Amino acid sequence: MVDALTDATIDRAELPPLDESFFARAIWRIPEKQVTVTVHLEPDLLAWFKAQGSQYERRMVAALRIYAEAHKDTALSMKVAA
Repeated sequence: MVDALTDATIDRAELPPLDESFFARAIWRIPEKQVTVTVHLEPDLLAWFKAQGSQYERRMVAALRIYAEAHKDTALSMKVAA
């Protein structure tokens, strides 16, 4: 299980080194400020996320982000059609 891993037990053999060239290409990204919204959810869906742990709201945002990224082409085509 991932939670049981420590820095000493993680195999980094296949990872490239984080040298100066890596940091020269790196881009500093600051997350956008979040907004508060009210969303109506089915009770079982909320219960499932809450059962995942105390950071359930972050997990919900991550799930929405994954969905949005996977469907961004669809959203763009909807704008063009409108």
